[in-house]
Amino acid sequence: MNTAQQVRLADEAEVITKGTTPTTLGFKFESDGVPFVRAQNLVDGTVSIEVDPLYISQATHEALKRSQILPADVLVSIAGTIGRTAVVPDEVGPMNCNQAVAIIRPSGRIDRRFLLHWFSSNDARSQVAKSKVTATISNLSLSEIGNLNIPLPPLSEQRRIAAILDKADTLRRKRKRAIDLLDSLTQSIFLKIGQTDHAVERKIGSFARVLGGKRLPKGHDYVEVETGFKYLRVTDLQDLSLDYSTLKNLSPETYSAIKRYTVREDDVVISIAGTIGQTRHIDASLDGVNLTENAAKIVLNADAQVDPVYLEHALRSEQCQNDIRASTGQVTIGKLALFRIEELSVPLPSLGAQKAFRSSVDCLGSVRRRYVDARAKMESLFYSLQLCAFSGRL
Repeated sequence: MNTAQQVRLADEAEVITKGTTPTTLGFKFESDGVPFVRAQNLVDGTVSIEVDPLYISQATHEALKRSQILPADVLVSIAGTIGRTAVVPDEVGPMNCNQAVAIIRPSGRIDRRFLLHWFSSNDARSQVAKSKVTATISNLSLSEIGNLNIPLPPLSEQRRIAAILDKADTLRRKRKRAIDLLDSLTQSIFLKIGQTDHAVERKIGSFARVLGGKRLPKGHDYVEVETGFKYLRVTDLQDLSLDYSTLKNLSPETYSAIKRYTVREDDVVISIAGTIGQTRHIDASLDGVNLTENAAKIVLNADAQVDPVYLEHALRSEQCQNDIRASTGQVTIGKLALFRIEELSVPLPSLGAQKAFRSSVDCLGSVRRRYVDARAKMESLFYSLQLCAFSGRL
């Protein structure tokens, strides 16, 4: 593919368009009817209408002609989360979309799967990064989509490349699915223990203290050195396989200014701003790390009879997450107040049952770590393969 010509996407597309929000034109959403696609419906390279489903009537669909989606169209999210891509399956019926989704109907010279994989390549991401508008909301215009330059080898070569990348992509998605299943198994064990051991609902404030973190003082910032004092942010809490070495570093001066706001082993941390409700217990490797103001720590009382790993998973349960969402919905700006954390109720079985749960989590955790390592290697191999594919070396 070294000699593959570069073409503007607009020159090889029959249609590049986007949708609109029906309510802005006087139409309304329905409980069923024609699926209405948004960015969150672009999942794993295809369209999943089961994710947060939304519908419009057939009459509204007919009125919104320019954003009618056809089988084999390529969809790309162009506002908010940019770059999610999907190929519309052949077997789907009529669909429509909002303004955050671009519809690309390529010419017969472009294989749809080839274009799908190209959109996730370094080449595409680099061009998109230069094009997107970063104001309140990042977005791509239709003209910017059309001006993207794509490689165009012969159609047979595109299909060969797409088939190879499809197989590699399937393997890495299976790894991710296995990790998701392990996580769901952990929650299933949690629910089972609560049902069989006659768990009692107790408010967090009855067995723990809730304390806030601290933002970096004005004029202070992270340092690039690999060693130093560590700072735990909300983004770090999203990684269940958090590695101490990946945390941001603070200088001794910054650490000294906020050293009161640290976490200790067996604390449980919960995010209270940004992505609210992310939790994890603090193990020995994180003892003494500074905590961001956007998170709080739950410090167990000496006589609490509560295992921190069990509490971490109790806070992740669907019931508790729903309570957290209800609590943050009571304020204008989404933030979980410390006193509302104290008011959260969690089911507490006997300490013996909690310890048994922790043993199960530890066993599943060792399996999960192997899967995470394998997935990381698979991701690396996939992106290497992708790089070769779009640089003429596959």
